[in-house]
Amino acid sequence: MHEFQELSISAPDEGAMRAAHDRWNSIAKPVGSLGALEDAVVKIAGLTGSPTIDLDKRCVVVLCSDNGVVEQGVSQSGGDVTVLIARNAARGISSINKMCEPVRIDCIPVDMGMRERVDEPGMRDCRIAAGTGDISRGPAMSRAQAVKAMQIGVDLVGELACAGYGIIATGEMGIGNTTTSTAIACALTGIVPQELAGPGAGLPEEGVRHKAKVIERALMVNDPDPSDPLDVLAKLGGFDIAAMCGVFLGGALYRVPIVIDGFISATAAYCAWLMRPECRYAMLASHQSAERAASTLLERMDLKPIICADMRLGEGTGAVCLIPLLDMALSLYSTGPTFADCGITSYKVEQ
Repeated sequence: MHEFQELSISAPDEGAMRAAHDRWNSIAKPVGSLGALEDAVVKIAGLTGSPTIDLDKRCVVVLCSDNGVVEQGVSQSGGDVTVLIARNAARGISSINKMCEPVRIDCIPVDMGMRERVDEPGMRDCRIAAGTGDISRGPAMSRAQAVKAMQIGVDLVGELACAGYGIIATGEMGIGNTTTSTAIACALTGIVPQELAGPGAGLPEEGVRHKAKVIERALMVNDPDPSDPLDVLAKLGGFDIAAMCGVFLGGALYRVPIVIDGFISATAAYCAWLMRPECRYAMLASHQSAERAASTLLERMDLKPIICADMRLGEGTGAVCLIPLLDMALSLYSTGPTFADCGITSYKVEQ
């Protein structure tokens, strides 16, 4: 696996991180009292190379694709729902749009490979094919298609960075993609499907058991190589996950923080991390997904989600919830009174 090894990913700027940390410690409040929010700001400073942080222009990228494995009855909804929700996102009326509106987040839906085209001005066309193959019968896509999808994700971040976006949240729409994500997670971690398979959009227990059996079959039929994440991604994933993997790589390449949403997003982040461990520095974990496999992947990357609310809506809705929290933290970070301003002796920082 050599396809993305040539990306020039720099280490975090330690000086910017120290400056951000010192700024937090100068503010008239208990040291470290905003916890993970302080850590996130310091991390962003290290990624961007500056303790001055501007997240005023922000977006969520919703990567949409269909998955052939839906034919195996692994989801409560049919594959036709993918295009219906994607169309609503392009029209600005889906769940993700409504959650973005009050906090000024742009929503950018992208067709990576739905069965039907969405003829709406708000939909970006990066379509690779009309959905992926049924992973229980063969590979989801070719390796070349997986590389193409990933490159689209990398290039999209580059375009958005040039347009001035300071933070990008990840989202997806694709019925059946908790099945593809679980298959990838099982292949890369060695954990059996019965332990990782979850309800997705609302499967009952019997449906989850069936889902696990379908994933077992997919692993046997495709025999993915766990030492080669791209092989696993091509054989078991979806165009949405592959493109999102590229988004995480692009975040590290173009020095833009990328917010992980739920399980599907965490799976894409995990693939990117295995390919290029340095890209972890561009990742912010937003929330603890209700899907059982999500915590496993985040723990392996040593990423801690900030929000715990049992969310599992998808579309990037959990990821966008982090951004207003960062806004509040940055308001204090940028303009908060210091100990010197208040005439208070600074708190000692334990070494």
